[in-house]
Amino acid sequence: MFWVVASTVIAVFMAITMMFIRLKASKKPASIKKIILPPIFMSTGALMFLFPEFQVKWIQVLEAISVGIIFSIFLIKTSKFQIQNRDIYLVPSKSFVIILFSLLVVRIVAKLIIGGSISFGETSGMFFLLAFGMIISWRIAMLYKFIQLEKQLKESST
Repeated sequence: MFWVVASTVIAVFMAITMMFIRLKASKKPASIKKIILPPIFMSTGALMFLFPEFQVKWIQVLEAISVGIIFSIFLIKTSKFQIQNRDIYLVPSKSFVIILFSLLVVRIVAKLIIGGSISFGETSGMFFLLAFGMIISWRIAMLYKFIQLEKQLKESST
């Protein structure tokens, strides 16, 4: 029970931190590097799967990543860019905070339900995969939108 509470507190802390980072990032121009680095940094968490207690079955991998991709749709819809002074900025969305906390609540409830039937390690592995599937698909969509605006900027300057 301690680990469930501790991991939930950490997830809430991470969500709050992410909101502040997102708000701060919207004040500076976006870049390809800023879009692709978070998933790369997060990918180091996959090292948990080297330990048997975190390993999950392939069907669980597919389920977790699929749910992550579905969850990412909400983040993709609220991530918009705009051109200001020849730079591309991420537009802060008022609904982003609501969506992020809603997804967090859904994840916590699911973790409590799933955690009763599978081990804490497997639950941790599945929720890492869910989050990774969510961030990868969200950032790919952001990258696509960013590149489209970058092309638009280049075309308008020539």
